[in-house]
Amino acid sequence: MQRYPLEPLLWDPSDGVQETGLRSAAGGDHDDKQANVWLISESKMASQLPSWPPSLDHTQLEEITKIAATYALAKGFAYLPVQSSDQLLDSDIIPHSAIHAPFTLYPTPFPRTLFERALRIQRAYSILYARIALDMPFLDRVMGAEEGVGKVDEFMGTLWKGWKLMRDEGSLTQKGAKGLLPPPVSNRSSNQTGLKNKAYHLGIFRSDYMLHQESPASQVFSIKQVEFNTISVSFGALSEKAAALHRYLSKATGYYNTADCLSAANFPANDTMKGLAQGLLAAHRQYGIPKSSILFVVQGGERNVFDQRWLEYELIEGHGVHVVRQTFHELFSSVSISPSGTLSLNLPTYTAPIEISVVYYRAGYGPAEYPTAQHYDLRFQLERSTAIKCPTIPVQLAGGKKIQQVLTEPGILEMFLQDPAKWGDAKTGHQEFSEHDLLEIRDTWVDMWGLDEPTGIARARENAHSLVLKPQREGGGNNVYKANIPPFLDTLPEKEREAWIAMELIRYPRGVKNWLVKAGDARAIEKEVVNELGVFGWVLFRDGEPVKEKEAGWLVRTKGNESDEGGVAVGFSVLDSLVLV
Repeated sequence: MQRYPLEPLLWDPSDGVQETGLRSAAGGDHDDKQANVWLISESKMASQLPSWPPSLDHTQLEEITKIAATYALAKGFAYLPVQSSDQLLDSDIIPHSAIHAPFTLYPTPFPRTLFERALRIQRAYSILYARIALDMPFLDRVMGAEEGVGKVDEFMGTLWKGWKLMRDEGSLTQKGAKGLLPPPVSNRSSNQTGLKNKAYHLGIFRSDYMLHQESPASQVFSIKQVEFNTISVSFGALSEKAAALHRYLSKATGYYNTADCLSAANFPANDTMKGLAQGLLAAHRQYGIPKSSILFVVQGGERNVFDQRWLEYELIEGHGVHVVRQTFHELFSSVSISPSGTLSLNLPTYTAPIEISVVYYRAGYGPAEYPTAQHYDLRFQLERSTAIKCPTIPVQLAGGKKIQQVLTEPGILEMFLQDPAKWGDAKTGHQEFSEHDLLEIRDTWVDMWGLDEPTGIARARENAHSLVLKPQREGGGNNVYKANIPPFLDTLPEKEREAWIAMELIRYPRGVKNWLVKAGDARAIEKEVVNELGVFGWVLFRDGEPVKEKEAGWLVRTKGNESDEGGVAVGFSVLDSLVLV
């Protein structure tokens, strides 16, 4: 498959100028209006990344660790401790203790211009993925069970089949493939019936990046995308707490005057809780019933409950919107859907059913959460209701790794961001994008290809030392790296190749260290680390209307460089923040 060869937009601290050449595989060099070389001078950069972390003596290290751990517990920057197996079906237990979340003692130095770029391009990424979710033929081709990834990935295939069934059905109650499903309806704000792209979708997204160093000898950096997340994006609230922790440590200790860059002007604002709550609130208001509630679908025995609760508190205290938490297991007995599609919950603590405006998934992203056909049935029932889903099934499918790879093929990005005939124009409120906008998006990509391509397996074997193989999964612990790739390919059935992509590894800066404090551990351990920056955004959209969207804050996760995986919740990473340089 032919792709666009790219040279990256670079951050060079020696001159502060970023430049690239974009050569189109489809049509040669761009003309003068779409110049082969773009110069983007945003700020003069006078220094390179500092040696990190600054030195602390034993007394300073003990003192700052104690201050940090105490602050974290006092401010709800916390986890629940490990729970017993009999507590894993319920949405919540009555907590009697908490441990601080994992964190770094120092924020991570990051080029200011690249951070600002990551925030800026979130708008384009959010609109891109909203449009992907609305393009049914594209999703059918890439993720479907008839001609896409869903043929060989049972989880994706089952979700797609349920979504396809809803699209194909009429307005009467019908027997679904696995049970009785209520009739398909649109959101109550629409005068049209049927589910064909007339329902509203809410997306709470996070685009994850790593700092990419062009060569070990250079101080030239760019940002490269790790993945784009469309379901159950976590640590919005705790990322704000991590940033607040580092600002507090700077105020309380001055970091013992160990680094001049650790000043208030260099700590970027992070209001992720308010940002994400605004997205949920926009969907709630669109639903149009002020007294309705938002449903958080959560995992049983959730240890990361405070990250979710802080968002709940923002909704209830700041906006008077109530939240109900339920697991799939609990929803089996509480869900009620009226003939008109209204979703309600019948709970023993309430005297009347609770109408639901928004279904917000903090669960449901992996096959282990659907152990029976009834679990898929429940997901499809929720999908059919008039409540606005975050995400809908097509938005979840849009977050597949295969989508990330297919976007790198010639013409695909233009199809979604530069096609007025398909998406409208500025007169109708639809957002179109310039060549430079597309260049900034493409610059965040590394080389990717599908293992099902004619040379896919051979290329993966040849370049295994610099690759990661990814399936269509979220949550960490699913990827195959470097030396493990050849033996994995030896056992991968040919029919399953379509479910996997190969992705070039990002060359992160070496020699950067930090002090890591694991959850509930009083010790600070210095390690060489790698960092991942995530940018949040929300979108509310439906077919035929402009996308409502907003960038909503950021997250930094840091891990020891001996670990390939990066999930905080699964124990690979700690929470961090930034100091801009």
